[in-house]
Amino acid sequence: MTTSSSRITAWAVHAYTASGAAVAFLALAASNAGDIRTAFLLLWVAMAIDCSDGTMARAARVKEVVPEFDGARLDDIVDYLTYTFVPIAMAYGAGLLPAGAAGLVIGSLPLLASAYGFCRTDAKTDDHFFLGFPSYWNIVVLYFVLLDTPPLFNAVVLTTLAALVFAPIRYAYPSRNPAGRWGTFTLGPVWAALIFYLVLELPALNPTLAWASLYFPVYYFGLSLYLDLGRRRSLAA
Repeated sequence: MTTSSSRITAWAVHAYTASGAAVAFLALAASNAGDIRTAFLLLWVAMAIDCSDGTMARAARVKEVVPEFDGARLDDIVDYLTYTFVPIAMAYGAGLLPAGAAGLVIGSLPLLASAYGFCRTDAKTDDHFFLGFPSYWNIVVLYFVLLDTPPLFNAVVLTTLAALVFAPIRYAYPSRNPAGRWGTFTLGPVWAALIFYLVLELPALNPTLAWASLYFPVYYFGLSLYLDLGRRRSLAA
């Protein structure tokens, strides 16, 4: 049964999701002002919103209570801003990409690839995988900063990952895939705390801790490739 209070709650959840777009704008403004530390802290807030709004939406039964509003589409719009557009714009503005036209072209590749990825109807599989490289550009760009990698290296990484958006490789949905939950809820919080500390220390860099923190991305990619290869072998058999 739908009541006025349940509709208010559902709209509040949608507003909470939409607030991620405002946070993304503030992050871009901070980056343009040269405050990269605040910019990444704000992107961290945006990611926290994204990680929590789904649980809130299911608890509030938003699809049932407000059927005329597409919360999934709103979530995709906000995610495109926070995970793709703003981080790539920050990378170019901060000089992390080659200067001039080359940097603009390189920066456009993830934007175009992720626009395709977000619009795929099979981008998220029923068994909780992402098809093609997920748009974790905020994490990629953050590591460019933390590891102080050169623009040419960054350009190669962005180009490679943009191409992998189109590759039919399945990546585990960290919080929902059963095979990845153990790593997400044990290794993940330590990684998150470590990254948060490194961001708080910006613009000072700690290469040792930054390299050490790569254990979680390596675990994530390794797990995803292992599961994807296992599925291919099962289908082939």
